[in-house]
Amino acid sequence: MDHNRNIESSHPVAAPAPVTLAQAFRYWLRLGLISFGGPAGQIAIMHHELVEQKRWISENRFLHALNYCMVLPGPEAQQLATYLGWLMHRTWGGILAGGLFVLPSFFILVALAWVYMAYGNVPAVAGMLYGMKPAVVAIVLFACYRIGARTLVNRLLWGIALFAFIAIFVIELPFPFVVLTAGLTGFVGGKFSPAQFRTRGNQASAALPASGPALFDDDTPTPPHARFSWARLVRVASAGVAIWLGTMAALVAGYGWDNTFTQMGWFFTKAALLTFGGAYAVLPYVYQGAVEHYHWLTAAQMIDGLALGETTPGPLIMVVTFVGFVGGWVQHVSGAEAPFAAAVLAATVVTFFTFLPSFIFIFLGGPFIETTHGNLKFTAPLTAITAAVVGVIASLAAFFAWHVFWPRGIAGPVEWPAVVLAAAGLLALFRFRAGMIPVIFASGAMGMAWRLLA
Repeated sequence: MDHNRNIESSHPVAAPAPVTLAQAFRYWLRLGLISFGGPAGQIAIMHHELVEQKRWISENRFLHALNYCMVLPGPEAQQLATYLGWLMHRTWGGILAGGLFVLPSFFILVALAWVYMAYGNVPAVAGMLYGMKPAVVAIVLFACYRIGARTLVNRLLWGIALFAFIAIFVIELPFPFVVLTAGLTGFVGGKFSPAQFRTRGNQASAALPASGPALFDDDTPTPPHARFSWARLVRVASAGVAIWLGTMAALVAGYGWDNTFTQMGWFFTKAALLTFGGAYAVLPYVYQGAVEHYHWLTAAQMIDGLALGETTPGPLIMVVTFVGFVGGWVQHVSGAEAPFAAAVLAATVVTFFTFLPSFIFIFLGGPFIETTHGNLKFTAPLTAITAAVVGVIASLAAFFAWHVFWPRGIAGPVEWPAVVLAAAGLLALFRFRAGMIPVIFASGAMGMAWRLLA
């Protein structure tokens, strides 16, 4: 019997059949509908299905693409989907994969934002939102802990994180200044003391043994469309810049430079280029701009948007869709009689300019990455930026806690039910390893019960 098993196992397993664009469409749409759990969960889903089950791509090529996406600004899981779609089906395959990764979340968030703006004062809805806010505080603190435990391995990196926290929360310095200062510190420090900038990394766990060759295996030749050439690089860069300039020109021509739509396009282009370290890292910058500078929404609405964003599939940075919707609604961009139309257009503008750079980065750099097939390493500047990200996320938690626990200001009374719900959320996340979505919904249900019974 063992002999027969050995004979059977010695037969080579054929590679999967080529994947049609229709098959890819169905998969990417399904992924966009089930991609809960943040970037780690989304990447784990893609690895399990594309590497282990479907064998569309080999382990090494998957991790090679992931390493590239992790050093780019923007949502790495969405960029990875774009990269894999592009590798299999050229540019339109990448647009399809990356677009379907965010479109379900876009439509869900638009619907939730409409309910929020139209019925947010209904006692049951208001009570649920009241309970969700403390859960957001707990979730952001938990995210800070997870990144910090992996990154802050010595006193220098702890110092960079502390500097970032003080700079953002206390001194209120601009987010780009903090990122650039951290990167410069890593660049200089890496030359004189490189050992100080070695972290535990974010290495993927060991994968299960491959069940056979992949469609894009380790030794599969690079397809013609994925081969690097300077001419192609210039074409892609020119097309990306032309799309951005054309869209901005249309907004300026139609509404003027100072209009809310145009300013949203400009602001979220800058935000998209600063999203190193994930959505939690750039949210303070979005908070500074959308809440404090432009007044598109209030701090309480920003927290509500993050709570709703945590409950939807897709990248967490999709919370900017909510920001755009609320900003378009309250600013009466299309007149007081058409708030919904203005809100949907603003949400579309914000989402477009947030994700356009991600597509351009993938289409620009993908051929070079496929040509090298070498492992990309985190440099000392990126390590320092990641350390600063921990402090930035801590400042975000402090921002949210301030508004949730002291809604009337520091001189006002403490909102003790919110403190209790946040503590319960932290206990569930740390002690019982509960998922973020159950924590959000459970806290929302308790908040609703408290408001209705109080």
